[in-house]
Amino acid sequence: MNIFSTIVERKISEAMEKGELDNLRGKGKPLKLEDESWIPDDLRASYRILKNSGYIPPELELRKEIMNLSSLIQIIDNDRERLRKLRELNYKIICLDNIRHRPLHLALFPEYESRIIHRVLSP
Repeated sequence: MNIFSTIVERKISEAMEKGELDNLRGKGKPLKLEDESWIPDDLRASYRILKNSGYIPPELELRKEIMNLSSLIQIIDNDRERLRKLRELNYKIICLDNIRHRPLHLALFPEYESRIIHRVLSP
């Protein structure tokens, strides 16, 4: 255990002994923990601060834009506009892959997964 953890544990124990933690809001209820495993360890605290300030990481912003574009493409009637939005979607997926330094899981976008499988398997 590092020195910081030791100090924190000591402070928590002292507060519990004094009864300072007895009447906290949400006592007895489960904590709402979020999965932050995708965030590198050295960036977690920074991302949490930004999130609490109303900002989200660029990866999440891009992912949100990708999901919105995917939904929009499904309802566009104009072929020319759909093609333009598909190109924009492809560009954003490439940008997300570059930021993440790993490919996007195609299972999240089944319309692309089937098209890619079809292209790879067709002669």
